[in-house]
Amino acid sequence: MADFDITSDKMDGMGPHGTKVGLLRVLGPAHVWALGVGIVLVGEYMGWNFAVGKGGAYAALIACWFAGILYTCVAMIDSEVTSTVAAAGGQYTQAKHIVGPLMAFNVGLYLTFAYTMLEAANAITAGYLISVVATMTGYDGVLDQRPFIILAILFLAWLNYRGVLATLTFNLVITAIAFAAIIIIFLSTSGVLGNGIVHHAELMAGQAALPYGWIGVLAALHFGLWYYLGIEGTTQAAEEVRSPARALPFGTLAGIMTLLIAATLTWYTCTGVLPWEYLGDGVNGSVAPLFDTARLSGSEALIWLLGIGTLFATLASANGCINDASRAWFAMGRDKYLPGWFGAVHPKYRTPYRSIIFLVPMALIFALGAPLDQVITFSILSGLLEYTFMPLNIIMFRKKWPMGTIKRGYEHPFHPIPAIALLALCSVTFFAVFLGYGTQLVAMIGFYILVSLWFHFWRYRFVNRGAQFTMPWPKPEGY
Repeated sequence: MADFDITSDKMDGMGPHGTKVGLLRVLGPAHVWALGVGIVLVGEYMGWNFAVGKGGAYAALIACWFAGILYTCVAMIDSEVTSTVAAAGGQYTQAKHIVGPLMAFNVGLYLTFAYTMLEAANAITAGYLISVVATMTGYDGVLDQRPFIILAILFLAWLNYRGVLATLTFNLVITAIAFAAIIIIFLSTSGVLGNGIVHHAELMAGQAALPYGWIGVLAALHFGLWYYLGIEGTTQAAEEVRSPARALPFGTLAGIMTLLIAATLTWYTCTGVLPWEYLGDGVNGSVAPLFDTARLSGSEALIWLLGIGTLFATLASANGCINDASRAWFAMGRDKYLPGWFGAVHPKYRTPYRSIIFLVPMALIFALGAPLDQVITFSILSGLLEYTFMPLNIIMFRKKWPMGTIKRGYEHPFHPIPAIALLALCSVTFFAVFLGYGTQLVAMIGFYILVSLWFHFWRYRFVNRGAQFTMPWPKPEGY
């Protein structure tokens, strides 16, 4: 009897002689690094500066390091669980095996919305950058950014459709260039190379240091997440790496170290050149702070380098977001948490092509119709809900399958301290979000409650319950 393809009711993605087609295992540690850092590095080029507007330059630095601790915990926890649960879907698949179906469904939605909103924010920034470059080259009209936003999303969706190896190799190259640009502008403006132009003492003197006091620091915390939001997306490559036990921990942990360096250098460079009032004003002030810093440097070479770096960072992030959102959506479709139609694998390119195509209109709607800070906030909120799940996930994982009962690709140290720290940091950040965006927070939580009810009372009847637990693990402790 033929081995039927589980990805679709109509047997989409069938290989020769009825063999099952799955995702290709072609990625290495460098691709995992490129996926994680590529998604996040745009946070150094735009978005983080809203933290300056909330509380000033020092508040943004505190938010940067606060979020850095949070995401270091995320990276350590993810590296252990994902190297053990090496399947597409990342945290969704972890929740399915460790916590239960309802949590898995919600986590899958958190992932999809966080990445899709981030993709939209990237497209908005790319459109802005192209309009600025047009002005610099002599164009004196008002450039319509919408065609560039649409073309960017469609091109990257096509690239993802064609294959994961080409997609993440492209990400590796442009992410490396964007990271190098941050290093170069830091060296150029700080005085290491040539004359320095940073003036922290003057720009951050007196009330400018903390213009709103410590309440401003608290309000800035949730934008600190933007420096690192998306590093957990490395888990979505679990089913496509050649060696999950090696590639996933190495790529993820190297990625968070890269981002900690990039975030600190970005803060130092921009706050030493741009006044905090301009830096933190996302409406009439700076949209792309590193690019604006380069423009004030007076160096045409730096302007073009940071223009290219900003564009590459936005493209790398949007590219990785399409990859990750489609894998989460695909995994949910494959398990029938969503219609099985979404679980199809392309017979030639071996990609979740239907999930890739389906999510394009959602990204376009938000990119064309929502303000940048609102799009960023919705992405952060979905990510924050996901991070709140992760401490519970690792605690239950260690309790159900203690050390030595199953083989782990990586064992994160100091358990349960990272889990407790992550839960505490998430709680503080939720309060910070509520101060600035309470309506959006309540609306999003209400949305997830409604879809949870829909899943429980309607969709779960279609789930293939016998096929959803695929890990060859022993029975959990206490069961």
